[in-house]
Amino acid sequence: MQGHVVEDVLRKTRISSSDAYWRSNMEGHSLRVQKELLPDMYKLCQKVKKRLKVEDPVDFYITGDSEVNAFSLAAEDKGEPHIVNINSGLFDLMTEEELCFVIGHELGHLINKDTALTRLINFVFPAEAAVPVTLQYKIRLHEQLAELVADRYGYLATRDLGVCVTAFFKMASGLDLAKMNVSIDALIADNTRRLQYFLRDRGVSRSSHPVNPIRVQALNLFATCKTQKELQQGMDELISILLKVGDSELDEHMARFIASAGLIVAHSDQSVSKDEINQIIETLAALKIFPRKYLEEIARGNVAQTFNEAVEGILKINPGLRMGMLDYMIHIVLSDKIIANPELDLLYKFGESINLSEREVAEAIAVSIQKNYMPSLESIC
Repeated sequence: MQGHVVEDVLRKTRISSSDAYWRSNMEGHSLRVQKELLPDMYKLCQKVKKRLKVEDPVDFYITGDSEVNAFSLAAEDKGEPHIVNINSGLFDLMTEEELCFVIGHELGHLINKDTALTRLINFVFPAEAAVPVTLQYKIRLHEQLAELVADRYGYLATRDLGVCVTAFFKMASGLDLAKMNVSIDALIADNTRRLQYFLRDRGVSRSSHPVNPIRVQALNLFATCKTQKELQQGMDELISILLKVGDSELDEHMARFIASAGLIVAHSDQSVSKDEINQIIETLAALKIFPRKYLEEIARGNVAQTFNEAVEGILKINPGLRMGMLDYMIHIVLSDKIIANPELDLLYKFGESINLSEREVAEAIAVSIQKNYMPSLESIC
């Protein structure tokens, strides 16, 4: 997104005023943690800053809100204090060390510059603008990985895995676990059981924060793995859950069809265009976070076999998708603004293979031409 360029423009034009907005909001409606006013909380915040070696100025606030939550905001101007807010609801549940984990997590976002990137994304794609589908899942993946990194800073602020685990479950349940007589061993065992649900390809983590079973296990690996290789192997397994977009067998068949059918159509006229490849990738982006990489993997294999298996799998699950598959292939044909006879022959042959008459295929092509076709400038100038 040319972040360094956009940020430099924003600094020079001062278009963004979110820093002033948030600081005014916090000063007007929240309580700033100061040594003279809240000495114990001030000491706790400074202790976490020192543990994480944070030298930038940070203003800590407490907001009267029962929601068990906290957030951080990076300062827009150099030298200005960052903001970390802690909702008062956390104080009713958390021990002092658990609060250290929460504060460390929020400082981790500042250290990792996560909030600065979020501000950039929100500027380039304001609320009224649609984020391209090719970026939507990548942004979500970054948000989720950023949470896992911030959790590590939270752990470094406490160096106690048990504290981190109880903090997670308190935030998830809103329960005081000591009063409920819940043990750490029981929490870990429950987390392991729930994690298996996601590892068996049933669960999908779709929100900006990874699901708790992933977060707890990620911290467990970080705290207990003895080698970088062991840690990486464990994290790769967890991240594979975050990389999932579709959650069904049909979704995987569709991804394989989109990639293989697109390649077959694009090559049918012996001239693969950039427009055709881009169209395939844009369509794949609805099912894969890294569609270009996925397309390259399909291209390295037996494309025809992949295509035939995908078509068979789709029709077995949902025969009603016949016309949808044909329409996609027509769309690839039209994407380079050139309709070649070999491409038409391929469409008729595919239609016949899925029990569509020549007339049905021709009608589908005609409708798509009328709706979507625009002759290339080269052909008419």
